[in-house]
Amino acid sequence: MKKVAIQGIAGSYHDIASRQYFDREDVEIIPCSTFKEIIQHIHADASVVGLMAIENTIAGSLLPNYELIRQSGCVITGEYKLRISHTLAALPGTKIEQITDVNSHPIALMQCFEYLDTLKNVRIVESEDTALSARWIAENQLQGQAAICSKYAAELFGLEVLAEGIETNKHNFTRFLVLADAWNADGLLSGVGKSKSSIVFATPHTPGSLSKILTILSFYDMNLSKIQSLPIIGREWEYMFYVDLNFADYTRYKQALDAIMPLTRDLKILGEYGEGKQSV
Repeated sequence: MKKVAIQGIAGSYHDIASRQYFDREDVEIIPCSTFKEIIQHIHADASVVGLMAIENTIAGSLLPNYELIRQSGCVITGEYKLRISHTLAALPGTKIEQITDVNSHPIALMQCFEYLDTLKNVRIVESEDTALSARWIAENQLQGQAAICSKYAAELFGLEVLAEGIETNKHNFTRFLVLADAWNADGLLSGVGKSKSSIVFATPHTPGSLSKILTILSFYDMNLSKIQSLPIIGREWEYMFYVDLNFADYTRYKQALDAIMPLTRDLKILGEYGEGKQSV
């Protein structure tokens, strides 16, 4: 049984991503109210792994999670890219014209703005989570209330799907990172071909410092699939750079890190893992 800590409850997109990533194993979901709580569960029990959203193709990066991972000491052991498809769900027998309120997470509401514009005289209500919205309606038998959630959440809580695929952009994906305690990471990576790395570093506050590092990485054939900067608290106008590298040759990748080491401060490897699968 794989114990997976997620932000959210059963039926959430974190839940769906966990079950698809560990599709060959039985999964026990550990629901968490915050992303920080995921880390706490991993530290409390090394057998627990965490699954944490890091970026969405529409909403962008979840910036606080970068720093949370860096400070946690946890290791990234994998990634999964989940296609996010939203549904409108309500109590069985409800007609769309009977809906007075639509409840969901603010980002889900934003991702469905074109569909919501077609609903007249409907109040938009922001909530903590898509699946929580569905459960709240089901548990309280709220007539006239609808949730924007996954089809899985609607089925799980006994709601009727009134409309499917209501997201405005059909290329809506969220990338999740799989996190593990350092003592447990090797076991999760056993037999995995490493082709990707997530690293973080700071640079001296001098002209061209980042440019020199990127030039070296290019020389060693490293493909930068992601670069994200975050300010260093207490050091004005200085930044930590979070970089995802794709590589075909592990030895050359290690040589690249050795080459940039003298030009960086606080270089840390957050994880080395295989390129993540993407749901259809």
